[in-house]
Amino acid sequence: MTPLEKVRAEIVRYDHALLAFSARERNGAVELVIELKDPGLGLHTYYAPIHPRDIEHPQFPWTFQRYLYDCMHDYLVEMFLRTPQTRDWQP
Repeated sequence: MTPLEKVRAEIVRYDHALLAFSARERNGAVELVIELKDPGLGLHTYYAPIHPRDIEHPQFPWTFQRYLYDCMHDYLVEMFLRTPQTRDWQP
């Protein structure tokens, strides 16, 4: 099984109400791809590289889950339109 196939085999174990998951090869590496199921919102797609040693590790299913959840968190945080730290914000 190739590294891409191994990642895709893990991804199919996950189904989310708002997010779609996939994987692709890019420049010889595997990337996790997270995007909204509803593209009508016009938000960006999140790409996260997966290190080859992580894919080959015997605990890959567990480390992948943690990595997926961390990436989902980062992606959702990037969707904020405004936070208290936003510059040029006025109530």
